[in-house]
Amino acid sequence: MSDDNSPIIVGVGQINDRPENPADGRDPIVLMADALRIAESDAGGALLADADFLGIVQQISFRDIRYAREPLASELGIAPATMMQSEGPNGDSPVLLLNEAANRIGAGACRIALVCGAEALRTAAARAAAEESGRRVDATREAAQRREPSYAQQYGLVAPVDVYPLYENALRASLGQSFAEAQAESGTIWSLFSEVAAANPHAWIRKPVSPADVTTPTESNRPIAFPYNKLMVANASVNQGAAFIVTSVGEARRRGIAEDRWIYVGNGAAAHEPNSPLQRDRYDHSASMEVSIRRALALNKVDPSQLDMVELYSCFPCIPKLARRIIDWPAERPATVFGGLTFGGGPIGNYMSHAVASMTDQLRAEGGTGLLFANGGYATHNHSIVISSKPIAAASFPRSYDYQEEADAMRDAIPALARDYLGDATIESYTILYRRDGMPKAGVVVARTPGGERTLAHVPPSEGDVLRRLADADAEPVGAPGRIVEGAGLREWRFA
Repeated sequence: MSDDNSPIIVGVGQINDRPENPADGRDPIVLMADALRIAESDAGGALLADADFLGIVQQISFRDIRYAREPLASELGIAPATMMQSEGPNGDSPVLLLNEAANRIGAGACRIALVCGAEALRTAAARAAAEESGRRVDATREAAQRREPSYAQQYGLVAPVDVYPLYENALRASLGQSFAEAQAESGTIWSLFSEVAAANPHAWIRKPVSPADVTTPTESNRPIAFPYNKLMVANASVNQGAAFIVTSVGEARRRGIAEDRWIYVGNGAAAHEPNSPLQRDRYDHSASMEVSIRRALALNKVDPSQLDMVELYSCFPCIPKLARRIIDWPAERPATVFGGLTFGGGPIGNYMSHAVASMTDQLRAEGGTGLLFANGGYATHNHSIVISSKPIAAASFPRSYDYQEEADAMRDAIPALARDYLGDATIESYTILYRRDGMPKAGVVVARTPGGERTLAHVPPSEGDVLRRLADADAEPVGAPGRIVEGAGLREWRFA
């Protein structure tokens, strides 16, 4: 690959759409088109009409435009030779599409690549409420409810917010942290996110909060899934769009794009966990996350100590907690450039497009090298990439970003499932799911049998003593012994 083909980001655009009446908001197609027009203006040259690659993050808010490639191209009046849409609205999609664009440009197969995404769940919810009073838009749960529930779903593990706490609680126990210590770490990280968002004109919520504000349950910060409160989870009720334009050094020179617009794209690495949350080897570590991050840094010959800024995906605290330990990133140093999914905004799969845009802005202003780490699904998908204000000499294109075999080789054996198990067991991880009024809806226990098999147990709201023990800040439930007994339809957990 010649230096002339080095891929660079030359334009970025972000948009927040907040009409007084949320029902009047723009749809995702218009948001994406507007973000791309802003990115074109940011680059300082006419680029959209000549684009030969269009990459789109799949959106969920407007189901009638599930396949957005042709509608978006029509809205912009362009006809790229290649149009790609991510397979799902997963959080790793923007980084995957950036990696795809960089590889195509580095190989000389593409001159100008457009990548964008948008969600308008705030508007979709308002319109749905107008049509059907009291209806709440929750695409993940609705989709699950239309299918025959899986074993995990029968016990309440339906949406990502139900699953990520399994990692949070298992990680706390593995680190030997007390509940207070683990919550303090979450509060510190999230409070820093809010400060970054407060200083970012593109963030959705621009009000700093203290660590105590994050971790203390209140009427406005209700518990969602133990130990997470509302301020610890992604805020998807947004209308946001973001886009970035990637081209080559040679193309940028030919078009006279100023060099102070250039941000160099390095190589990326991806790996994934099994799709089912119950097919994970453990909940206190992710082999695919570690391989994704370490490989991305190694491919570009960047030591973690050389990173000037990072975006560590922040749908729930367990993810940046796990990721920061891989690169030894202090909890007291901001792990975001955009503001995190709670405060910057959590537009389903498109958060990292905003992170790419914000990191580009920050690298232009301050110089340096940054790591973008994305996570998606149910702690399933991991994709990392390095970008820099300086040329990345070690980067080479095209280069595969698939490191699945390495992640699979690192993973421990996956325990067999014992769906019908009754008898003695120990808690591997757990959570408590809450109603909107803050009262417990049910507890979910992931347990191990004496033979090492994995099984699930339910805790109904009537078992107040069991729920109180699961939520006890002074006693660690992970590793505690108990027994799984027959219940009213589901097998239930009782402590020994």
